[in-house]
Amino acid sequence: MEIRSLGKTGLKVTKLCLGTMTFGNQADKETSFAILQRAVDAGVNFIDTADVYPLGGGTDVAGATESIIGNWLKARGRRDDLVLASKCFGKMDDGANDQGLNRKHIMAAVEASLRRLQTDYLDLYQAHQFDESTPMEETLRAFDDLVEQGKVRYIGVSNWRAWQIAKANGIAERRNFVRIDSVQPRYNLLFRMIEEDLVPMAIDEGVGIISYNPLAGGMLTGRYQKGTGVEEGTRFALKNQAGALYQERYWQEATFEVVDRYTKWCAERGYHPVTTAVAWVTQQPAITSAILGASRPDQLDDSLRAAQLPPLSEDDLAWLDQLWFALPRRREFR
Repeated sequence: MEIRSLGKTGLKVTKLCLGTMTFGNQADKETSFAILQRAVDAGVNFIDTADVYPLGGGTDVAGATESIIGNWLKARGRRDDLVLASKCFGKMDDGANDQGLNRKHIMAAVEASLRRLQTDYLDLYQAHQFDESTPMEETLRAFDDLVEQGKVRYIGVSNWRAWQIAKANGIAERRNFVRIDSVQPRYNLLFRMIEEDLVPMAIDEGVGIISYNPLAGGMLTGRYQKGTGVEEGTRFALKNQAGALYQERYWQEATFEVVDRYTKWCAERGYHPVTTAVAWVTQQPAITSAILGASRPDQLDDSLRAAQLPPLSEDDLAWLDQLWFALPRRREFR
């Protein structure tokens, strides 16, 4: 498994990262343990989670994913050979300060995550969303304090725009705070908006990109066909608006048509659509690691094979480029 530096830091992570938002909802504890073990056995050293996971679970089960990971880490007995990342921002309870990036919530959130994960530090702690209601300097000061206290090693963000990161790192430089070293955006063959400004910023500023959704919620597997209904148990059927979000992103006629072209092209060349889609992401400029998700251990196998796939040719890359350009432009970011 190829090892890459996270941005311009010295932190080394595998080019594939295990995402865990299915743990505790789509995957029970036993299945989640098996998924974790499958990834680690394949050489993955990077695990990403968030305090609000599992996806689609709501506040009643928020934190369940971290608890499962914590139990697995305790049973495994080795913590330091893994890079463990979590996030804060989302609503954890009904209190006024039980969400967001204010200092009160950040400090409470990290302590709760550490307890659930059964560890005394996080390698990477990320702001899950941008918080317009909190001064950026307050958020950055809180993160800086966590690094100073040894509870966090590096700071990242998820779903932030390029200008927000650039502004934050300008404040960090002026105030001598720790900088934002990574960003986690959605990125795949069907959604490439980050190439307009986030990728150039990341390259110029040395910010690592940990991209999620490389299979577009499963669309790039070719599993879903135009005219069929949403299957229960899939990401598109999740509760608490999560399924609706994925349907809005990808359940479009134009997307089905493009995916059909993609899977036929793969079949003609003997390429696996899952492996090829993941490999394409890891081959793009500024991408440090691509996050893989699964609700069963065997679902990881085709994605993990991307780590051994030779680089896609220039002709392949040129053909794959036209998939994105064939889709109608829409006003969306996340």
